[in-house]
Amino acid sequence: MTTISPPTQTDRKERERENDWRLFLRLVPYALKNKRLLVTAIILLLPVSVLGAIQPLIIGQAVSLIRQEPTWFFLQNHSVPEGINILSGLLLLSILIRLALGIFQKFLEENLGQQITAWIREDLFDHITSLAVRFFDRTPVGKLITRLTSDVEALGLVFSSGAIGILNDLFSMVVIAIVMVLLQWQLAVMLVLMLFPVTGLIIYFQQQFRKANYKAREELSSLNSMLQENITGINIVQLFRREQLNAEMFRAVNQRYITEVDNTIFHDSAVSATLEWIALVAIAAVLWLGGLFILQDRLSFGVLSAFILYAQRLFNPLRQFAEKFTMFQAGFTALERVSDIMNEPIEIRDPEREDRKENTGNFSENLAASFSSPTLYSLLPTPQSGEIRFEDVWFAYKDDDYVLKELDFTIRPGEKVALVGPTGAGKSSIIRLLCRLYEPTQGRILVDGIDIRNLPQAELRRYMGVILQDGFLFAGDVKSNITLGESYSIEEIKSAAKATNIGSFIEQLPQGYDTQLRERGTNLSGGQKQLLAFARAAIRNPEILVLDEATASLDVGTEALIQQALDRLLVQRTAIIIAHRLSTIRNVDRILVLKRGELVESGSHEELLQQNGLYAALYKLQMLGS
Repeated sequence: MTTISPPTQTDRKERERENDWRLFLRLVPYALKNKRLLVTAIILLLPVSVLGAIQPLIIGQAVSLIRQEPTWFFLQNHSVPEGINILSGLLLLSILIRLALGIFQKFLEENLGQQITAWIREDLFDHITSLAVRFFDRTPVGKLITRLTSDVEALGLVFSSGAIGILNDLFSMVVIAIVMVLLQWQLAVMLVLMLFPVTGLIIYFQQQFRKANYKAREELSSLNSMLQENITGINIVQLFRREQLNAEMFRAVNQRYITEVDNTIFHDSAVSATLEWIALVAIAAVLWLGGLFILQDRLSFGVLSAFILYAQRLFNPLRQFAEKFTMFQAGFTALERVSDIMNEPIEIRDPEREDRKENTGNFSENLAASFSSPTLYSLLPTPQSGEIRFEDVWFAYKDDDYVLKELDFTIRPGEKVALVGPTGAGKSSIIRLLCRLYEPTQGRILVDGIDIRNLPQAELRRYMGVILQDGFLFAGDVKSNITLGESYSIEEIKSAAKATNIGSFIEQLPQGYDTQLRERGTNLSGGQKQLLAFARAAIRNPEILVLDEATASLDVGTEALIQQALDRLLVQRTAIIIAHRLSTIRNVDRILVLKRGELVESGSHEELLQQNGLYAALYKLQMLGS
């Protein structure tokens, strides 16, 4: 698997031309998902461009008619007022048809852009939620939110308003150039030649815009990250009176963002000002050269009038092209940033998914790949009894900085085992490895003799019930926070709630099981949220129950309720319990004592006290403290 790290400024400068085209091609599969819409939007560009090129001709013929100069053959037998009426009608008709086709074409391209945006956002969300927890350890949430919102929004504009809009501008310029050559080739060549230096200036300013825009989006990510962090930790911010300090830090980041945005505005404005000046120079050049031709009787006033309008219309598409090119640069910047996420390898995969396809690091393939293929779970071994075995397991969050070393132990089916040790001993890391949130650096973990890497993740995690210290709740009703999207009957939900001593509380709520909970369950107490977490585990009837400090922060009354629920849940189940309060694990079958990632002691509560080792020291310290 290949991983593409975020590009540095030097890398971007060296590969910019190649990247722009390759980045654009990565969006093509999304546009081709709705070929009919794409083809229709492109086909409509031709009549819109042709009608736009005809209008100056009509106006030029009106001038020629008024000055009694040669005109179109069907006007020659009409008087001047009649000819003007005919030309006015033709001009009005062309305007109305072009307006109608333009509105419809614009609607189609914007519709396509919104569809592309939705498809990319869905695939990006699927990819992010499939990444290992290790990725989230090093990536701020605010940056991910920026990728999913403003960056993805810019991608849809790249293909719809950007790519199709540029085709429209190119069609217009080509049609206008052809008509001008047919009218008067010298004037046409002069105007076309003026396009080349202008294009060079535009490309230069757009390259500078690209660099400034990349920096601006990075600062926006930092801004969102700081905002998300302060909102999430608002209690600590206010308790420790950090409002002023955090406001100053936010102001500094915000000022850096504004500075980079000002740079993008400067380069964008430079493009517009350059084109405005060149357009005026072009009109002056047409008047000068056209005036000479009129004096030499080589040009009529009607054709000169048409060329003045063409000079404006020739540079209008170029101005719009420059604006869309700015949109392209912003979109390519966003695409680079989204591509960084999409090129993150999915480290933890189901076995059949690894056999079917490896992560290639290719943005379009990763984005467009469907993860909905049926999984052949029936062909894979299935755990049944609840045995857990760690075989020579080593694990490091960072290279060579091992938090677990040479772990070898077996938990028998139905056995209750507690993990004990000082802070940082590796207790929670064992749980994360068992749940396959991380992969062991070395060694393997087996459940009922099956390597957990050979089990589908959904089946492994359905086989285990995990209850953490902080029972996270989603915005939604109580019922959905117990089922978490799985299909259980209301009787099963009530039975699980009753078994975990939360049924009576739920029934006292205003709408019972349909009561809406706020984000993170802020309208419930900590104990109530923890009881709901126990109900989640109970309804799934797991073979293995994992408790990671599940009762650490509860009051005595709530802890008693949870202990009763726990006694019911632990019957005939394998259990791993992490608890800092050693008095709560005295009755487990076995205690594993960890120190700096190594297993140093193992035995029952009484056996470990007799050994007078680390466990005995920790226990005596807690007894003295209490």
